[in-house]
Amino acid sequence: MLGVDVSEWNGIVNWQTMKAAGIDFAICRSSYGKKHFDETFQRNVEQAHRAGLICGAYHYSYAMTPDDARAEADYCKWVIEGSGVMLELPVFFDIEDGDNYKYTHGFDFSRRNVTNICRAFLDRIKPLNAGVYASLSWIEDLIDWRSLNCPIWNAQYYKRDFFQGYMWQYTDALKIGGKQFDGNILYDEIDKPQSV
Repeated sequence: MLGVDVSEWNGIVNWQTMKAAGIDFAICRSSYGKKHFDETFQRNVEQAHRAGLICGAYHYSYAMTPDDARAEADYCKWVIEGSGVMLELPVFFDIEDGDNYKYTHGFDFSRRNVTNICRAFLDRIKPLNAGVYASLSWIEDLIDWRSLNCPIWNAQYYKRDFFQGYMWQYTDALKIGGKQFDGNILYDEIDKPQSV
């Protein structure tokens, strides 16, 4: 299945155009940090549903410790439940450091700390279904993803997915309706390699 992930940075999204372009699902940012919500979350999910897409969410993390991650999970859950929308796909915990906040604030980039932060978020956000989003290098080097036992969303801008977990973000330059989006592939029952 083909999909996009969106946030308020994408502005107003025409979900009918998305559907017509062959997009089947959307992962919509719900929140970031301990007290910031994405103002487009509820609208994006509702309009994507009206266009016939299925939806999940993601939360961008500034957590430095497992306690921070639990506080972020509480806030993320509050935002999603307060919006009144239903999600067919998981809520993904974006642990990366895209804006260098963690690096400039003395983050412990050890595999143990990063994994414990992910685990704290995943455990606290239950009963919502949740997974982890990260680049391939974070997944391989900084996260003990096997011990988390959750869906993994790999960000790797390349012609093939070396990880092949639950979902693959393969580009940040998918052009639809005159706009540019992150493009994703969800490995559903048809696309996922079958075990023999």
